[in-house]
Amino acid sequence: MTSLFWKDLATDLEDPEFLREYIRESVRIATVDAIMNALDRARLAENLSKAEVARAIGAEPAVVRRLFAAGNTNPNPTLGTLVDVAAALGLRIKVEPLPDEEREAVTDPLRNGTASQAAIERLVTLRSQYESTQPA
Repeated sequence: MTSLFWKDLATDLEDPEFLREYIRESVRIATVDAIMNALDRARLAENLSKAEVARAIGAEPAVVRRLFAAGNTNPNPTLGTLVDVAAALGLRIKVEPLPDEEREAVTDPLRNGTASQAAIERLVTLRSQYESTQPA
C-alpha cells in the first residue's frame, strides 16, 4: 500500500465512521456478489432460463435479467428476492460464522471503530477481489 490512493485510504480508515461505512459496504458488495454468482451457477446447472426463474417467482423477466446481469445496476437486491430465487432453484440462503481472520477484519472494527493494519489490508483485499471481477 504505497500509492497516494492507498495512503489516503489508510488515513481515511482511521476515522471510525468512515471505517465502519467502508466495512459495511465492502461486506455487502462481496456477500451479494457471492450469493448472485452461486444462484446463477445453480440456475445454469438446472438448465433454467432467466425467464423461467422469473415465472417461478412471479416476477417480470426483465427483473430477473437485471438481477443476473454482469455489472448489475441493483447491487442490493432484497433478501426476499434472493430467498425466492434460491427456493426456485432448490436452494436456501443460510447464515454462517465468519472465519477468524475475517471476523478480526470485519466484526471487531464495526464494534470498536478501529482496525489493525492486518485487518485493513484484509478489507482492502476483500474489496479489490470483488472489483477485479467486475466488467470494465
